Amino acid sequence: MIPRRLKQALSLAVRNRFPVLVVGPPGVGKSEIVAQVAAAEGFDLVLTHPVIADPTDYKGMPFVVEGRAEFLPFGDLRAIIEADRPTVCFMDDLGQAPAAVQAAAMQLLLARRVGGHAVSPEVTFVAATNRRQDRAGVQGILEPVKSRFVSILHLEPDVEDWCAWAAGQRLPHELTAFVRLRPELLTSFEPSRDMANSVSPRTVAHVGALLAAAGAPGNSDGSLPREVLAEMVAGAAGPAFAQEFMAFVRVYGLIPDPRAVLADPGAAAVPGEISALYALCLALAARAAPDNFPAFAAYAGRLPAEFSVLMMREAVLRDARLAEDPAFAAWAADHADVVL
Repeated sequence: MIPRRLKQALSLAVRNRFPVLVVGPPGVGKSEIVAQVAAAEGFDLVLTHPVIADPTDYKGMPFVVEGRAEFLPFGDLRAIIEADRPTVCFMDDLGQAPAAVQAAAMQLLLARRVGGHAVSPEVTFVAATNRRQDRAGVQGILEPVKSRFVSILHLEPDVEDWCAWAAGQRLPHELTAFVRLRPELLTSFEPSRDMANSVSPRTVAHVGALLAAAGAPGNSDGSLPREVLAEMVAGAAGPAFAQEFMAFVRVYGLIPDPRAVLADPGAAAVPGEISALYALCLALAARAAPDNFPAFAAYAGRLPAEFSVLMMREAVLRDARLAEDPAFAAWAADHADVVL
């Protein structure tokens, strides 16, 4: 299930108080998507990490009350017992928790009570875990715990969803252009015991953070030596990713100046090299704004249909106001046979 569909599924589950389990490799956005859905639905979020809990935490803390021994709920347990508004209780990394902790949590998931304390009816349980093959310390989830979930949803990365997210996060367009050119790299996660990162949506986003901090490598004002940046990229997403990406950046540096293209869209050259044209489209989309959009649309109209659509889609993802510009309407009329 790709991220945008997982959001739809989680929204349904949360609204109907269905407990669900999200399964996927590290770094694909499980935790962030749960938080986004909770916020979108207007739910509070209680984040718990069973892997650092003790089985007895779910019973409460022993205390003498009026001469009698009682178990008083504390921390996250108290929060979900006393919740007085819609709340998602998110058990992150449940598969890494010891079996005894999973067994204790099992009572919360179905019976919705433990140690004589009832969970508030306002609470919906969502859990997430890596897979056993991810080498993330997951030994499995107890069978009766799994059956407590109404559905087990398997999340996988998607290039379109990641690029839309990256646009919203203002990650460097060089990186988005590369991911679109080599989409299989985003989904090539290979767990390893070596001291090297594997490629995942999370680690590729780390590359974007490095680029933003160092200065885009295709620009003359980059503040970090290229060889240093290359090693940092390798440390973020692995040597193979870094080698291909830095080679792509060299091509990216050869594309026409996007500012010159927008200054004279009718005369500006159209790169014949596919990778360079991809890079130019993403660079222009990153610079599209209401004041230059007519020129942007004019250049887009000169490109092959698939690249024209790429430019427009990325520009509108970054700034939705552009879809209201008359130049967009004119472009859409000329490309009525193409789905944006």
